[in-house]
Amino acid sequence: MSSSKLFKIKSFFKILGPGWITGAADDDPSGIATYSQAGAQFGFGTLWMALFQFPLMVVIQEMCARIGLVTGSGLAGIVKKRYSKNILYPIVSLLLIANTINIGADIGAMSASIKLVFPQLPIVIVTVFFTVMIICTEIFVPYKKYLSLLKYLTLSLLAYMVTAFIVGANWNDILIATVIPHIEFTPAFAMLFVAIFGTTISPYLFFWQTSQEAEEDILKNKIKDIGEGKPKIQKKEFRSMKMDNAIGMAFSQIIMWFIIITTAGTLHIHGLADIATADEAAKALEPLVKTFPHSGELAKIIFAFGVIGVGLLAIPVLAGSSAYALSEVLGWKQGLSKKFKQAKGFYLIIAASTVIGLWINFSNVDPIKALIYAAVINGVISIPLVVVIMKIANDKKILEGYTNSKISNIVGWTAVLVIGFSVAIMFLTWIK
Repeated sequence: MSSSKLFKIKSFFKILGPGWITGAADDDPSGIATYSQAGAQFGFGTLWMALFQFPLMVVIQEMCARIGLVTGSGLAGIVKKRYSKNILYPIVSLLLIANTINIGADIGAMSASIKLVFPQLPIVIVTVFFTVMIICTEIFVPYKKYLSLLKYLTLSLLAYMVTAFIVGANWNDILIATVIPHIEFTPAFAMLFVAIFGTTISPYLFFWQTSQEAEEDILKNKIKDIGEGKPKIQKKEFRSMKMDNAIGMAFSQIIMWFIIITTAGTLHIHGLADIATADEAAKALEPLVKTFPHSGELAKIIFAFGVIGVGLLAIPVLAGSSAYALSEVLGWKQGLSKKFKQAKGFYLIIAASTVIGLWINFSNVDPIKALIYAAVINGVISIPLVVVIMKIANDKKILEGYTNSKISNIVGWTAVLVIGFSVAIMFLTWIK
């Protein structure tokens, strides 16, 4: 690659910020597992959800970004200041539980993936290694360098885009499936429907992006600390935030779309409808290297490093969102821009949530299945969280002239109704 092209790539990544990282982190191992399962079980039947979810995701995450940018505070901090503790404590408790389960499932998926390449490595050593590396990186790597690292890790998701074109398919069928909804009233479809929403419109992303926008205010010397002072926002910054958010959410949904196409065109047509192991999930990438010797092994390597890449991106986001929320509840100093000695409690929460996630891996739970269940849990608890976000985003005492537009309110409440209805259908199908 020429130096001019590299310069353009670097320039593009400099423009992108919290919205891009949030969007990419949304395609974490839980997302990959959920979308892969959807493609394997239902073929192109869930492709339409990428297009349907996009405006919902953009609007909800834009609310979160706007709240952080305008107030200089995180979500938990605002709820603590303006609303009842009866609202704050259940929300943060649900977030911590969901995040910890998600971290555990992600670490398990990363370990299962590396075992595909190095089967001789003991699983205990692999999981402990990833846990220690993630904690040390998040604590000791300077904030600006850490953000750059997270941005480049997002490139690991491009393997699915390449494979989708190599697999080849009837693109007319794909486009029809993308715009025309397909719904099945079965327990399996209902569960995956909720899981897709849960891994796409995820609670940890709400807290992460809000606090990251506040961190941006600190970097620009608009405020000293998160929750201390109200920054002055220029229109240019507001427009940049909205663009960054829209690009990040679009990237997230495009990757989802390609993962479903890839797994539908490989696993589904060959009758592999239920992905139970990382080895089975890796088969979706075999067409990418089918002309090479040992294509199966190469596919495993690509899958393994892809999952590891997004895991290294997503787990710090999960742990970080827990740390932001709990630190605000407890009134502790917080922020990845601070050194360990400046925010010990904040970093200890990150370490503790990651270690507890590690501990979950020593139970007899299949990592791929755990990722799906983690997505379902996120889908269920996202409902009350979106309601709270809607309430804050319409509060003129908090956001003054930056409250929701009519369109944002319509789309936001639509998201609440759709997710709530899908969760209700899921429980009803289980009862039957």
